[in-house]
Amino acid sequence: MTTGPADLLRRLCDTTAAKLAGAELRERVSQVRASLDAPLRVAVAGAVSSGKSTLVNALLGLPVAPVDAGECTFVVTQYEYGEDDGRITIELTDGGVAHSRLLPGHRLPSELGVDVARIRRLRVTLNLPSLRTVTIVDTPGMNTVTAANERAARSMLFGSGDEDDRAQAMIYVLRYVQKFDDTTLAEFRGLTDACGMSCVNTLAVLGQVDRRGDEDDPWPTARRLAAKGYQDLRTSVFDVVPVIGLLAETARACPPGADEFEALSVLAGLDEDDLEDYLLDLNDFRSASDLPVPAEIRQRLVERLHRYGIATAVEALRAGEVSDAAALAAHLLERSGYSSAGRAATGSVAAGIAHFARRADQLKALDALTRLRGIARTPALGSDRATLDALAAQLDENRPIATALGSLRIFAAAEALGRGTLVLNEEMTAELLRMARHDEPAGQLGLPREASKTEIAAEATAASMRWRTLAMMSEGRTGGHRARDVLTVLEDIVGDALAEDSGPAVGGGDPLPPVSVDRGAVEALRASPMVPAADRQALELLLAGAELATQLGAPPSSPRAEVAGYAAALAARFRVLTHRPLPIRQRRAAETLCEAYEAIWSHCQNGS
Repeated sequence: MTTGPADLLRRLCDTTAAKLAGAELRERVSQVRASLDAPLRVAVAGAVSSGKSTLVNALLGLPVAPVDAGECTFVVTQYEYGEDDGRITIELTDGGVAHSRLLPGHRLPSELGVDVARIRRLRVTLNLPSLRTVTIVDTPGMNTVTAANERAARSMLFGSGDEDDRAQAMIYVLRYVQKFDDTTLAEFRGLTDACGMSCVNTLAVLGQVDRRGDEDDPWPTARRLAAKGYQDLRTSVFDVVPVIGLLAETARACPPGADEFEALSVLAGLDEDDLEDYLLDLNDFRSASDLPVPAEIRQRLVERLHRYGIATAVEALRAGEVSDAAALAAHLLERSGYSSAGRAATGSVAAGIAHFARRADQLKALDALTRLRGIARTPALGSDRATLDALAAQLDENRPIATALGSLRIFAAAEALGRGTLVLNEEMTAELLRMARHDEPAGQLGLPREASKTEIAAEATAASMRWRTLAMMSEGRTGGHRARDVLTVLEDIVGDALAEDSGPAVGGGDPLPPVSVDRGAVEALRASPMVPAADRQALELLLAGAELATQLGAPPSSPRAEVAGYAAALAARFRVLTHRPLPIRQRRAAETLCEAYEAIWSHCQNGS
């Protein structure tokens, strides 16, 4: 079984904590270790009145987060998994703790019985399976709250307070606007940069897309604006998605009841033009004395559906698309834009949350790396200084543990792109961001889901040529390191695709002649206990192969393109060895082999 990045970092935390004498340093390392085992912490942020708390309720599927201006809207509130459903733990700024409970219907109380200025954070326990993997953190609005509470929110988002308050991913709710001006874009980029977020762990949500009164169908404009927003923010966010949070909240957290379904059915029976006139002014709709639906229910429909929600529900009822309250809830959820059609990897809030959940271990490992590197820079004396220096050495990019964190390579490259330390042309920028957004090789390469392994290998091989060139041109600089990270991932894709291709090999004509290798270098590596068994087998093939293809483990008489793919994959595998603490002779042998495999790759690619 392959050891994941989180497992490697857990071991490093354990060994480091065991050696530290200082209790405070030990506790900081232990907090990092605990964060690797805890659910991913996703902060939901945004401006006041942007629809943030409504989205939180949709995410939870419960009407917990208050949407009015009660006390709880001014404090950080963390929704986490626990069997004691409804328990509220009130953490105070002086270290004390108070307790309360949710009101019936899973609602936070409007008053907490504690001065808001003394509250550091609320922790609400919910018995929801979804919270086993993701903890949702609702933060105060970022623009008009008091300075003290804004600091609390920034502590959660920016990591400026206690280290256990760090969010590892963020959903930022933007108000619906006609366009993103330069000031908005600059502020957003500054926010994500300051709180350690990037295009791998930030989702921007364009909320309240139904609030433009001049459009019957808000979705064409909303999707165009979201697409434009992504182009403007793509180095800062995983995606920009539009949503009608109110409809998502109503459908997921408090679905329409029988009385509301009946009221909408009555409205569906009215003259179409007459109802449209009433809906033009919601005050008229609420107060009209001649509508055959009680004013109380009309008020509730406005609060829970607003104009577009009422209109789309009535339209569905007239068309016979819904026949009961449950079907109506499903229809409202679909019209809210909360979920993607089919299994789309992007384009919706649900897809973004699924993206975070799939990559939870990687995102937690990325956060842990940042925190451990910060701990390693902490002033210390004596044995603790030596322990922290050893920790820093272990986390250096040229050390084995960093090399083994292969799944984080694309993340590191994407972050460097956002910070400007990796400069790319338009083609390679799009290529890198696509690899960061998608999990499957076909999607990462811009190929259809049904692409064959051969097509995947060919596309990854072509891309690797561009990244190899950049890595060589930027050798020794940050951009060169990040380009090599991407190159390694592409080479792994090539190797995996060729290894999994179960189809018959297509002959490439006459076999390519074998290459001569430094037998002494090969034997030196074969004798090392640091070399895995699979790599030792690859070395045996290199010595014994009767033609170039079989030297690399490929089928006899394989085409040049396939041979190149095998060579690229082997070069990546043996490059890992060059970062391990090998004796100098074996390290040089590994470097020699890497050069040999890369020469084979170049030879086969150029067809010479």
